[in-house]
Amino acid sequence: MAGAQRHTVGEVTLNYRIEGEGEPLVCIHGVGSYLEAWSGVVERLKDRFTILTFDLRGHGRSSRVKGRYEIDDFVNETLGLADAAGFPTFNLAGFSLGGLIAQRLALTHLGRLRRLALLSTVAGRTPAERERVLDRLAALRDGTPADHHNASLSRWLTEEFQENNPQVIQRLRARDAENDPDCYAAAYRVLAETDFGGFLDQIRCPTLIATGEDDAGSNPRMARYMHERIPGSELRILPGLRHSILIEAPDVVATLMGEFMSQGETVDG
Repeated sequence: MAGAQRHTVGEVTLNYRIEGEGEPLVCIHGVGSYLEAWSGVVERLKDRFTILTFDLRGHGRSSRVKGRYEIDDFVNETLGLADAAGFPTFNLAGFSLGGLIAQRLALTHLGRLRRLALLSTVAGRTPAERERVLDRLAALRDGTPADHHNASLSRWLTEEFQENNPQVIQRLRARDAENDPDCYAAAYRVLAETDFGGFLDQIRCPTLIATGEDDAGSNPRMARYMHERIPGSELRILPGLRHSILIEAPDVVATLMGEFMSQGETVDG
């Protein structure tokens, strides 16, 4: 079962895709992104997993809902899609904002999860780190998604990748310019203001934590912080990469996820 499909959860109609065969895997993208961000990973894992990807509310071809977003909106919509896909339990991977949504889902619906992958995501921000992300939120509200894209590109991708893949950069820029500024800011507020650092010890399912060695926002210190608090978790710091590991290194991410999620269901506690 592949190709774009639509499902309505509450007031939001979500654009989603199911590909592959095997164990169920739900993948949640980051702020300002869309389900295709997972394409490189999906292509490498769909022979072993039935993979659900989707556009978050306000993103891609899902409903452009206006107003304030809460993280539980994202969680409930993820679960609604998992139900529609026939996934009573599933593996879950979240990137950046998607990783925060995945943390929240693990904290509130642990019984739904088999294994969890937290990619390039945040927890335990220091005061300085909180200030920096709130400054970016303020700048985003004053500017446009395109301005934010231009300011962020060097935080997301290495210069070498940018130079060698101009067509990818052009496509990312075009997609970013399509974002609705209000929806983008509403989702970014959730990213900027959410932190589950004090609750991570309650996540009791097998968990993989990975981030780029040179990711300035979802940095290795935060990855180690999560690793120290989530019992039995595995940590991988990816050399030479920045934030956008799904775009720059889908082969590395797919290999990590595939190996981790094929280990069988061993639940701690």
